[in-house]
Amino acid sequence: MKYDPTRPKWVQIAEIVRARIASGEYPQHHLISEVQLAEEFEVTRVTIRKMTAALREAGLIITTPGMGSFVAGADD
Repeated sequence: MKYDPTRPKWVQIAEIVRARIASGEYPQHHLISEVQLAEEFEVTRVTIRKMTAALREAGLIITTPGMGSFVAGADD
């Protein structure tokens, strides 16, 4: 992926993941794998953790310690 050097990578990745959630590509309760996203976007897990924190704050995902981050459902 080619990144815009004027914007943080985590923000750009968050936009892509938001779009995937909105389109249904990532349905409710879908696991958001830090390892897979780090590999896909060729970034560190620290970058992915910043992205997941932003999506969690926006209410799009929930994180369960020891289990991972998942797309929020209607009942979450």
